[in-house]
Order: sequence, then structure tokens, then C-alpha cells
Amino acid sequence: MLKSYPRIIPVLLLDDEDLIKTKKFTSEKYIGDPINAVKIFNDRYADELIILDITATQKNISPNLSLLKEVASEAFMPVSYGGGITNSSQAESVYKVGIEKVVINSAIFSDISILKDISKIAGSSGVIASIDLKKDFFGKMNIFHSRGKKKHTGNIIDFAKQLEDNGAGEIFINFIDRDSMYSGYDYQFIEKISSELEVPIVCCGGCSSLEDMREALEYGASGMAAGSLFVYSGEEKGILINYPSREQIQEVFND
Repeated sequence: MLKSYPRIIPVLLLDDEDLIKTKKFTSEKYIGDPINAVKIFNDRYADELIILDITATQKNISPNLSLLKEVASEAFMPVSYGGGITNSSQAESVYKVGIEKVVINSAIFSDISILKDISKIAGSSGVIASIDLKKDFFGKMNIFHSRGKKKHTGNIIDFAKQLEDNGAGEIFINFIDRDSMYSGYDYQFIEKISSELEVPIVCCGGCSSLEDMREALEYGASGMAAGSLFVYSGEEKGILINYPSREQIQEVFND
């Protein structure tokens, strides 16, 4: 048996009420209906689910509470949501419809104290700070936000520690260059950041298999998230919402 069960987390991207998928944060492709996807993940006994509305902040739209309420009522697993949350009142509204955790990205770059404000409502365990990372021409990793369009200067580890100190109960790191590329996570960076922080690290971007997830776990990740792995199937990338069986997970993580 597994000594500790791995957190294997599908990430669903929303544009309004449509389920979409991106490649390196661009090239949006329509995938289907998010509620249908939630039902399938229920049937597959997914551990938890992250839903990100990637256009809400860009369009200056508040979280779609009616959709989130429907998601929460359908989902048997814990659900985290990010997108369009700019203050603690909006976060509180998201919690009230049944979402367990909120994911904050763009707002932390204008006022990092939003994490403290939200953590007062649900505790730090209900707050995930999200940072998007991309390497430059020289191989240096940099922080970006606003769908990878705006660069944040400064040391990544120092900034992550600030997020931790300000109330983030988890940090979600997303590798932009690896998004939908099936090239594996950036394991060295996972090891670097997880060794410096007390809070759990959830990694996303590049996962092609359960074996990639096992390696990320060995390098210090607490949760392994993926998008393409759970919405596509085969070399032709046919749309197929899927999730590994308990037997498949046991086989890989006990190997």
C-alpha cells in the first residue's frame, strides 16, 4: 500500500462557462462543458479539482457564483477556484457556495495583503497563492502574472516566502513554457522551492504521465496538477476527460 496517497489534481480552465485548454498559455481550444467534466471526475474518484477562470481578471469579471454553486453541488471531491478574485469579500462569496479553497494570482501583485485578509475568513488552508513561471533566453526563471503577460521582477524564492508569510496555505507553481508540452515538470526547480518553504507546493505544467507525477513527488511536490493529461487522449489529442484508476496509481507510486 502507498505510505501516503499522492495528490493527483486535474486543472480545468474556464472562459466564461466554457471548458478550454491552452498551450503555453495561448492557443485556446474548446474542450466542452465543465459540469460534465466534474461528473466524470466524480465517477473516476478524483482526489481534488482546481478550476481556473483564466479570462475573468482580464475582462474584469467577478467569479461566476451560479456556475461555482453548480460545480460545488455536483463535485464529490474538494474544489479550488481561481479567477476574478480581487478582494476578501469576493473570496467569501466563493466559499459560501461550497468551494473549499480560493486561488489568488493577479491580485497578489497589486496587494499581497489580500492573502491575510482572505485567510482570516477560512484560515490559511483555504488560500492558495499562484505564481506562473517562465525561463528567459538565458535560462533564468522569472515570475509572470496576468496570463503570462506581465513580468514580476525579484527573486522567486523570496517572493514565495512573502506569500507564505502573508497567509498562503499552499503555493501553486505553473510552468508556462511546459503548458501542454508533455515535457515533464521542472523537477530541479520543484526541489529548490519546496526545500525553502514550509507550505505545500503544487506543481503544474508539462506532465505527461503518472511517472512524471511520481518524480515530482520525489523532488518535494505535495500535489501534482495537470490539464492536458486529463482532457486529452492519444497522440492525436482527442478530447477525453479521464483520470487514472486506484490500481494504476498504486502500480506507479509503489514501484
